[in-house]
Amino acid sequence: MLLLVGLGNPGSQYAKHRHNVGFMAVDAVCSAHSFGPFRQRFQGQLAEGRLVGKRAFALKPATFMNESGRAVAQAVRFHKLDPEHVVVFYDELDLPPGKVRIKRGGGHGGHNGIRSIESHIGKEFWRVRIGIGHPGDKARVQGYVLHDFAKADRAWLDPLLDSLAADAGLLAEGEADRLMTKLALLAQPS
Repeated sequence: MLLLVGLGNPGSQYAKHRHNVGFMAVDAVCSAHSFGPFRQRFQGQLAEGRLVGKRAFALKPATFMNESGRAVAQAVRFHKLDPEHVVVFYDELDLPPGKVRIKRGGGHGGHNGIRSIESHIGKEFWRVRIGIGHPGDKARVQGYVLHDFAKADRAWLDPLLDSLAADAGLLAEGEADRLMTKLALLAQPS
């Protein structure tokens, strides 16, 4: 069993923000793999489905980014999951737009959602870091992440989310490196 967690902030006013790319990724996976509808559960929205024949859940915490760990911990305890069966999708300032890095464990890198999850379930969960780029000045970070993607960003964002969703089964098969390679090829300039 796999728990896919998208990080973001709940509410329509945040839906298109860069900080909500984790929600966008989970929504794309659920749509591509015909997961059931999202329902209120574990202080968030939970959907159930299958990836390559394996049972999977998708969770979008409604606790706001900085408290994401509370929702994740409830789901992990209820389903008796080990952290290595949790995959968290989130925005990464320190990667160029469209770049994706996937690994198990590591640090939070200043990301408050990841910091919260680590404090509740430990560090050994999978991280799918989706590059959104950096505004260039630390003082502009909050406004940057809490702002909608630019229209020009759709040129890389939509194909990335489509490919990530189509190949999400690789995560369930333990083939994170293959998924990262496929996404890297997509991000290369033509």
